[in-house]
Amino acid sequence: MKKIELNIVGLSYSQAQSNSYALVLGEVNGKRRLPIVIGHYEAQAIALELEKMKPSRPLTHDLFYNFAKIFGINIVEVQITKFHEGIFYSTLLCDNGISLHEIDSRTSDAVALSIRFHCPIFTSEDIMSQAGIVFEEDDSLPESIEENESDELYSNFKNMSMAELDAELQQAVENEDYEKASLLRDEIRKRK
Repeated sequence: MKKIELNIVGLSYSQAQSNSYALVLGEVNGKRRLPIVIGHYEAQAIALELEKMKPSRPLTHDLFYNFAKIFGINIVEVQITKFHEGIFYSTLLCDNGISLHEIDSRTSDAVALSIRFHCPIFTSEDIMSQAGIVFEEDDSLPESIEENESDELYSNFKNMSMAELDAELQQAVENEDYEKASLLRDEIRKRK
């Protein structure tokens, strides 16, 4: 099987299914995208690590990463192995320094761990043919959360000082309100 490497292109709120997100993986050196519906908590775990935001306490994926590192286990790659009835199946290829082992995983968890372990994500041509979509260069990705929610939250930040924004960001992370934290982070970046 020829492996196709994927990278994370985006993460957006799914308007089709409540409390879910679309994780978009893109073919490296290609135009095809693989949209995967994931849950709220997995989306948080992916977004936090992508944005290098550290919650006050470790999330489950951080705990798994710390546990694996302490015992000398490294995830060397994620493989999206199957697409059946709208569900993606994945495995983690793990190396303990002596042998390689494959572990079954939900795709959303596998991607969250791939970011932490800095390992590549692969799939097959068969899966890309079944579930992939061609993404033209002039197409744009959907906004990360629904526009109405985003506009309402964002308008509250415009009149805040940088110190107030920093304090709100810290509070949002402590309260695990990562959607608000990402909007605050975006406003802070715009001003710098």
